[in-house]
Amino acid sequence: MLVRTARLLPLIAANHLCYSRLPSAIQILGWSLGRTLRTMEPQKAAQDPTDHPQTAASAPSSAETTGPRASEKSPPEGLLPGETVVKEGKASILFPSANEVFYNPVQEFNRDLTCAVITEFARDLLVQRGVKVVVPGEKERVVVSLSEEAEQTDGQKDQADGQTDEPALTATVGEKCERGLRVLEGLAASGLRSVRFALEVPGLQSVTANDFSTKAAALISRNARYNGVDHLLQASCQDASMLMYEKRGKKERYDVIDLDPYGSPATFLDAAVQAVADGGLLCITCTDMAVMAGNSGETCYSKYGSVSIKAKYCHEMALRIILHSLDQRAAVYQRYIHPLLSVSVDFYIRVFVRVFTGQATVKNSASMKYSAATGPPVGPDCGHCGQRHQMGGPIWAEPIHDSAFVQKVLSAVSGNPTRFGTSKRIEGVLSMVTEELEDVPLYYTVDQLSSTVHCNTPPLLQFRSALLHAGHRVSLSHACKNAIKTDAPPAVIWDVMRCWEKSNPVKREKLSQTSPAFKILSTEPRSDQSHPGVALTENILS
Repeated sequence: MLVRTARLLPLIAANHLCYSRLPSAIQILGWSLGRTLRTMEPQKAAQDPTDHPQTAASAPSSAETTGPRASEKSPPEGLLPGETVVKEGKASILFPSANEVFYNPVQEFNRDLTCAVITEFARDLLVQRGVKVVVPGEKERVVVSLSEEAEQTDGQKDQADGQTDEPALTATVGEKCERGLRVLEGLAASGLRSVRFALEVPGLQSVTANDFSTKAAALISRNARYNGVDHLLQASCQDASMLMYEKRGKKERYDVIDLDPYGSPATFLDAAVQAVADGGLLCITCTDMAVMAGNSGETCYSKYGSVSIKAKYCHEMALRIILHSLDQRAAVYQRYIHPLLSVSVDFYIRVFVRVFTGQATVKNSASMKYSAATGPPVGPDCGHCGQRHQMGGPIWAEPIHDSAFVQKVLSAVSGNPTRFGTSKRIEGVLSMVTEELEDVPLYYTVDQLSSTVHCNTPPLLQFRSALLHAGHRVSLSHACKNAIKTDAPPAVIWDVMRCWEKSNPVKREKLSQTSPAFKILSTEPRSDQSHPGVALTENILS
């Protein structure tokens, strides 16, 4: 060991002597940070500074941002050294540095959808206050969609009645409306979402962007001034729950509360259902899908009061768990919820619910949950596969969408496709939502059914056709691409799988007698007299 160490000493000394010729750690860090800032800064913000006239003077030219020595230029006016600008929608957000920024482009869909939902909510609510909401780009859509005959008919009717249905006031984006909505973003971080509300949602009286961090609150104020919306947006530095508890008075409540935490929103729900106005809107995001999707049912129960199940339908079950939790917390204060839209996308779920006050309706909340059956008696084992039952819930059993409201949002987005960057995806998700069966909780997946009986997977179209010809309703689900929502009982589902297995036989000798597949396939499909759809199902699936 001593000899080896002695042999290494000349090399160590040589490296020590040559260290001065190597780049320092500070230089390497500076080069890396410069490359990161240049890659994170959107090109559109640099090439189109006219989108924000108030910041046109401070926006760098494309030559400055793409030149070989751009990192050595002094920062433009309004930006501090090391800051970067992220542009989304109509907002341009300042961030301290590329290492401190937390900007998730995947959540752009979340923010776009929220702006669309709040816009339609404001349109419905403010018309009762005598205010007409005007969205840029929608005027052309209305003119094209209405025929001249219909316009003349409406005009004649108004003249005959001697009055008009048009509200006296109009509200557009970026302007303060005294009769408008009071919006709170409880966990604002950089304030991107709140700035977008102020720039893209019409009919707002005020937007409060709150964050517990003093640095975040200061950054929110700078972003409000940078985007020219400081007359609408106010920064707040408080605990989100305490802020909402302070606004529980009827005259102080918010019309819209948006909660998008990093993880579970469970600790904020109690305050949120109290701080929202009667008929107000709650927008809540849950990203703790590991808990809500069944990986930890006990933790889910401690947070939301429901046990999650690890199954294919876990994403819709997560939506129904959070809705049930909201309803339970609201019922304590004689309030109840009405879901407008509930979606499961990417790595999170998002719900939009209205909260009302009504003692009579609260009494009916006990019948709005889905729990274990109590009669006729249910044994510990499944009557179809012979396996043990998995207990989960309770969950929300009522519709998770308001079809009429979703259709309004869909029409507005499709009629103004350039308003959002993710308009196409919003149209696709909402179109799927409008086709879902409202009164059918959860869903099946064809691949899971096939896996249970160890057979090939039937085509989704044929499986749907078999259920339709058997006299049952069928729809797809936005939460899973291979999902089937149907009012058919489990016995019919397994009869369809048995018919499919006849044309795609399974090697029975390889099945264990205790397996679910053996138990299910050992039972023949019911006769034509008791189940007229079986013969037709065999023809469809064969």
